[in-house]
Amino acid sequence: MSAKSNALTNAQQSSAKAPANKSVFSSFRFPSGLKVKNRLVKAAMEENLATIEQVPSHTLLTMYRKWAEGGVGLILTGNVMVDHLAMTGPGGLALEKSSDITTFTQLANESKINGCKVVMQINHPGRQVFSKMGGKVLSASDVALDMGKHSHLFGQPKAMNEAQIQDVIKRFVQTAQRAEEAGFDGVQIHAAHGYLLAQFLSPLTNKRNDNWGGSIENRARLLLTITREIKQACGAGFCVSVKLNSADFQRGGFEPADAQDVVDMLGELNIDFVELSGGSYEAPAMQGNTADTRTLAREAYFLEFSQAISAHSSVPIMTTGGITRLPVAQKVVDSGVALVGMATALAFTPDLPNQWQNHHGVTSALPKVTWKDKTLSGLATMALVKRQIRRVGEGKSPQGKLSPIISLILDQVRTAKLTKRYRKRFSDELS
Repeated sequence: MSAKSNALTNAQQSSAKAPANKSVFSSFRFPSGLKVKNRLVKAAMEENLATIEQVPSHTLLTMYRKWAEGGVGLILTGNVMVDHLAMTGPGGLALEKSSDITTFTQLANESKINGCKVVMQINHPGRQVFSKMGGKVLSASDVALDMGKHSHLFGQPKAMNEAQIQDVIKRFVQTAQRAEEAGFDGVQIHAAHGYLLAQFLSPLTNKRNDNWGGSIENRARLLLTITREIKQACGAGFCVSVKLNSADFQRGGFEPADAQDVVDMLGELNIDFVELSGGSYEAPAMQGNTADTRTLAREAYFLEFSQAISAHSSVPIMTTGGITRLPVAQKVVDSGVALVGMATALAFTPDLPNQWQNHHGVTSALPKVTWKDKTLSGLATMALVKRQIRRVGEGKSPQGKLSPIISLILDQVRTAKLTKRYRKRFSDELS
């Protein structure tokens, strides 16, 4: 029997031992002591709703209040960048040592109504920076994104030197400290979806031969160092978690065995939970698409991987990806996975947990763009989600049937305007 089969068998045995009365609506307490009222988590999404100062806008505050009112036990914010010159998009949030935290405090407060807790996801894009943005395009090595005919959309990365690595470590720690100061219950370190820390973890993008590359222990060193230093810098009750790929879903990339090793290493640091997802811009498994021969489940894309890792780890595991129905969410908890993450479903149905309390059969539609051009399909899917978030944040009702092509065009026009705004504001600093 293969190691994977053994892992899955153990996961099934673990599931059989799970308490019969454990449900998605049961409470959960993290190792740090933070307690959430249920197992349903609003997972992170790209929102691009920052002001010109890169702080939360009124629209974003309204959206987070809607999610808190909607019944989730925990909200994970969209990624907040640790460096204003390294952004995933021109409308993103950035929280640094000198940032004004007034509206971040408001965001934390809005997210905590209705007994909800809130954790800030913190991130650095590494090489996944659009060329038009300018700024820092850094990575473990100088391996550019391979997006086929769309590769030109992204900058050519530079391999980071020791000073740049130390600067990134310091920035993650400072952002975590500012999040704690603003009233957030914790932070989630983003090491998935092909962003900087995932670039260090993956052998496809980490070609280094120093202490930051080679073995999985070396490739995980940056993530582990950041995690350790955040835990030392913040309070004992501050929740520290990590978002990790279960796999890159690219040949020769980060594999489930690597994920198990990293989770075990993180377990030694006594972190609160690991959210397992998968993919990157090149292989958007988080949208249900892979670039290798593996096929994802129709719902709960990464449950098989999460179940196997959960069975072998003391770290609470959360899985996210394609969950829209209560029976599937319950299946996740029954499998031994502690937390159920939902993203797109809550963009289209912000109060889905409340609806599940009264009508178990309620579901939320997920946009599925199946164009031949996978890059454009991914951009259109993100555009649909962001458009829906803007609608709800502006006080409008969610709209089930939005055109992918119109949404993509509107998003491109909006992004162009935001990019012009961003470049004008930071013209003296951008390359």
